[in-house]
Amino acid sequence: MLQEFIEILILSAIQGISEFLPVSSSAHLILVSNFYDLKTGSLLIDISLHLGSLFAIIFYFKKDLLDLKNNKRLLQLITIGSIPIIIFGYLLHSTELIYLLRNVKVIAWTTLFFGFILFFADQQKLDKNISTNLNFKSIIFIGLFQILALIPGVSRAGITLTAARFLNFNRVDSSKISFLLSIPALAGASFLGLKDVIYHSIEINYLIIVAVTLSFLFSYITVKFFLIYINKFSLSIFVIYRILIALILFLIIYF
Repeated sequence: MLQEFIEILILSAIQGISEFLPVSSSAHLILVSNFYDLKTGSLLIDISLHLGSLFAIIFYFKKDLLDLKNNKRLLQLITIGSIPIIIFGYLLHSTELIYLLRNVKVIAWTTLFFGFILFFADQQKLDKNISTNLNFKSIIFIGLFQILALIPGVSRAGITLTAARFLNFNRVDSSKISFLLSIPALAGASFLGLKDVIYHSIEINYLIIVAVTLSFLFSYITVKFFLIYINKFSLSIFVIYRILIALILFLIIYF
C-alpha cells in the first residue's frame, strides 16, 4: 500500500508540474514508466492524473470561465482553437497510430528541437494581449500548432506558448491562452480514456481518488507559481532543461 501511494505521488507530481510547463507531461510519464517498473501504472490512473489537472485549471480560472458568458467572443475563439487537436487526437487514438510515437527516440529529438523553437519564439519583443489582439486568425494559428502536442516531447503548453509568442503576445497572456486551451484538450483526452475504461470494465479503487487529488494539488500550485514566474522572467530556464533532458536521452540511446 505504501509503495502504491509513493508511486501515485511521483506520477501525480510529474503530471501536475509538467502538464502546464513547456516540458511535456506525456514525455515525462512515458520515460518514468519505461525506466522504472511502476506497479500502479494503468489506463485509469492515467485518466485520473489528467482529470486532476483538468479540475485544477478549471478551479484556478473559475472567475475567467464564469466571465465567458459575458465574453462570448473569447469562448468562441477558445472553442475554435481547440477543434484541430480534438479531431487529430481522436483520429490518432482511434487508429492507435499515437502509440507508434510513444518511444524514447521520438521524445529525445522532439524535446531538443521544440526547445530551440521555444527559445526563438520567446525573443519576440512586442506586447499583444488577449483582450484586444486575440482573433480568429491567431487562434487558428495557435490551434494548428497545438496538434503537434500529440507527439510526446513536444509539450502542449510549450507549443501553444511558442505559437503565441511568435504572434507577439506577451508571456503572461501567452500562458493564459495556453491554459484556456488546455481545458478542452484535457477534457477530450479524459473522455477518450473513459471510453476505454467503460469498454474494458476496469475496477475503480481508492488509488483513483488519491491520483485525482494529488494531481489537482500539484497542477494548481504549478499554474499559480508559473504565472508569477513568467511575469518576471523569460522561458530560457525551460529551454535549458529541455536541452539537458535531450542530451541525457541521447547518451542512453546512442552510447
